[in-house]
Amino acid sequence: MNNPKAAAIAADSTSADSSIRRRSLIAACSAHAIHDGLTDLIYVLLPIWQAQFSISYAVVGLLRGSYSGMMAGFQLLASRLAKRWGRERMLVGGTALAGVAYLIAGQAGGLTVLLIALLLGGLGASTQHPLASSIVSDTHEAGGGVKQALSQYNFAGDIGKTLIPGLVGLLLVVVSWQTSVTLMGLLGLAAAGLLWWLLPTQLEATAVKVTSAKAVTAAGSAGGLYALLMTGALDSAVRMGFLTFLPFLLKSKGAGSASIGLALSLLFVGGAFGKLLCGYLGARIGMMKTVWITESATALLILLTVFLPLAGMMALLPLLGLALNGTSSVLYGAVPELAGAGKREQAFARFYTCTIGGGALAPVLFGRLGDVAGIPAALMTLALILLFTLPLSWRVQKG
Repeated sequence: MNNPKAAAIAADSTSADSSIRRRSLIAACSAHAIHDGLTDLIYVLLPIWQAQFSISYAVVGLLRGSYSGMMAGFQLLASRLAKRWGRERMLVGGTALAGVAYLIAGQAGGLTVLLIALLLGGLGASTQHPLASSIVSDTHEAGGGVKQALSQYNFAGDIGKTLIPGLVGLLLVVVSWQTSVTLMGLLGLAAAGLLWWLLPTQLEATAVKVTSAKAVTAAGSAGGLYALLMTGALDSAVRMGFLTFLPFLLKSKGAGSASIGLALSLLFVGGAFGKLLCGYLGARIGMMKTVWITESATALLILLTVFLPLAGMMALLPLLGLALNGTSSVLYGAVPELAGAGKREQAFARFYTCTIGGGALAPVLFGRLGDVAGIPAALMTLALILLFTLPLSWRVQKG
């Protein structure tokens, strides 16, 4: 005989798990959008800071690299601390710290305070990628749909990259950069409050139940994984280097603050669709062919942006964003296949650390090259570096 009470309990449990998955996904997507938006807002502000503080391109690269370097360097530590203090608290605290960092930056009257603010912002941002992505994976694995949920999570990050720099680009027309940055700091604090409300209290228990019910059985490939890490690092280095100096290229062609914000929004809109399209393309034709297409296209389009006038360059930016950001989704999807049994979380942490670390180092190195040879020469060198990813992707495919 059917037990009505047991059926009701099972239905309530299923409903509760569904609610936890939904709220966790909304929280993770919100965190990704805010953090990525605040991270890439720096690209809009760099030309303003250069003019205000009279700094070289190498120092511009240092400012950008300080944020990314802190974000890359503390991701593994954030994962370890989350096991002690809880992922929800760490994610909320990191988001609040990013907001406080922008409040400090808004009051900066000198380069030292600005650098401290960016270091604090990178420290807060280090919690987002490893914790939010693992929250999505753990809460969705039992009910299925992990890849779809992670796809939505990744797409949300690009939405933040599109909206926040574009919004600040418009704000800069009517208010000072200090006011704009302070408002973004308040936005970060509001997002931390939203996450505190959204993240369910049953989350850790649900994650334990899910991860104990599932096991990763991939054989793994150490050589393929190392090649993937190098490919991701080079791809990220070129992407971050190009984004750092794109505003200066635009400025040299006559673009103002509003136009720079619009240009970045066009680039990030293309990037958002690039992640969706290239993920599908990678499943259809394979990782190596997709990387060859996207990286070759990126190198060619970067060279075109150097020589085209402003109008042609603006028209090209969505397509460049599609190729520039599309590669990362294909590489990200290869991590679980190359990770050994039970080492998926460690492999993702290493992948994020290498890619963000490469992105942090590139602005400093190529900023120095920009000081010596000019921004166009630095951008053309970045385009050539992408060609090294072609043999590396072949090694990944072999692995």
